[in-house]
Amino acid sequence: MADLVKELISGVVDSVLKEILKKTTGRATTKRRRRKARPAATTTAARKTPKRKPARKQISRRRTAAGRSRQGRV
Repeated sequence: MADLVKELISGVVDSVLKEILKKTTGRATTKRRRRKARPAATTTAARKTPKRKPARKQISRRRTAAGRSRQGRV
């Protein structure tokens, strides 16, 4: 009777171990992609910037010293 229980337990343990080992062996590490180098011709063409617009003129002008003194009198 003890032999039968021992055989049953060993069979269960063996099957569980096989199942665990089967699951762990199939795993692979995640592959990381490297950045691909582009030919120099495409990168230089892409870097060319369009012509810039000229800076806007300053609308509000600073008051002259004479204008500031006139402002104080009013």
